[in-house]
Amino acid sequence: MLSQIFKQRSVFNTVASRAFATSKPFNYELIRLDEMRAGLRETAEKFSQDEILPHAHDIDVKDQMPMHLWKRMGDMGFLGITVEEEFGGAGLGYYEHCLVTEEISKASGSVGLSYIAHSNLCVNQLRLNGSEAQKKKYLPKLISGEHIGALAMSEPNSGSDVTSMKLRAEKKGDRYILNGSKMWITNGPCADTLIVYAKTSPELNHKGITTFIIEKGFKGFSIAQKLDKLGMRGSETGELVFEDCEVPEENVLGHLNKGVYVLMKGLDYERLLLSAGPVGIMQAAFDSTLAYVNERKQFGQNIGEFQIIQGKLADMYVKLQASRAYTYNAATMFDAGIKSNKDSAAVFLHNSRAGVDVTLDCLQLHGGNGYINEYPCGRYLRDVKLYDIGGGTNEIRQWLIGRELNKIAKE
Repeated sequence: MLSQIFKQRSVFNTVASRAFATSKPFNYELIRLDEMRAGLRETAEKFSQDEILPHAHDIDVKDQMPMHLWKRMGDMGFLGITVEEEFGGAGLGYYEHCLVTEEISKASGSVGLSYIAHSNLCVNQLRLNGSEAQKKKYLPKLISGEHIGALAMSEPNSGSDVTSMKLRAEKKGDRYILNGSKMWITNGPCADTLIVYAKTSPELNHKGITTFIIEKGFKGFSIAQKLDKLGMRGSETGELVFEDCEVPEENVLGHLNKGVYVLMKGLDYERLLLSAGPVGIMQAAFDSTLAYVNERKQFGQNIGEFQIIQGKLADMYVKLQASRAYTYNAATMFDAGIKSNKDSAAVFLHNSRAGVDVTLDCLQLHGGNGYINEYPCGRYLRDVKLYDIGGGTNEIRQWLIGRELNKIAKE
């Protein structure tokens, strides 16, 4: 439990500052963490640097995440940050959830992405929309890491236009029969519990969507393929197939034909949490670059002494810190009950763009070494590029922000 971990904060302070911390304290002065949040961040950093980072290269090369990490993240209390303590969670907020996401992503972007899909897209959706019985049945094993969670929304021909989904759910007796497929599903190939959206009343278009809780053992459910990706390798992504898949009526999440509300509300929280992923990757890229330019010598001096290199370092730092500030200000808003779809889209848009810029500069400042796979620069770039696409493309985010601003202007 996190409450037990916080009691050890003084121990972790000493150990982390000496052996585990890869990021200097000045990086976090801007967000002015209180004692509890500072302890949580340091604990997450220690865990991630000690238990995830040593595997990061192999995870990328082998496209496989060590499954024991799920149980370890559960042991640390990271998988149910926003869930009430009665269900085994920590009872904390989205601010704390972003802190943990950032630190895990700093060690491995792909583990960070799988962590978000599990802890937010699945676990937090169950917390927000599940019945008491559903929460008691599914949350404990998801929070402990015994089970892995996922959310399935997109389809082969339904990406940005997500409400045009074709997965069909027909009521037969006391159960629903699902037919169709889902595509690009993070954690799909390894998930035990999945939140799945399907059309129960196709004639109602987006108002005919219902949300279901699917178990991997349900008859008629299968994994068609694990997808081979450019980046975020090790974060298993796959195609799901439903062939007369039988789902008990009690596994409807929320209300019949109200799935679009579950979906849209979930997207706001998803984009907020996803925005912390690029911050972690940017921090890793910045740390690597700052160390490298103060070791690499050319023309008789460290290349970090050249003003043009200092200018690039400054640009990286500005983008990193602006992204971090926006992320935690947005999280503070959400925790205060001020949920803004335009700002969840805006912070995600800003951070994904900044992430690509910072990782490109990381590669550039490493020169030839940045272009070989013995260094992590290429992995940072390939991983962070996903955030321009997943969770709603940058173009969809721009459209959403502009639409909401026009609404305000017309009020």
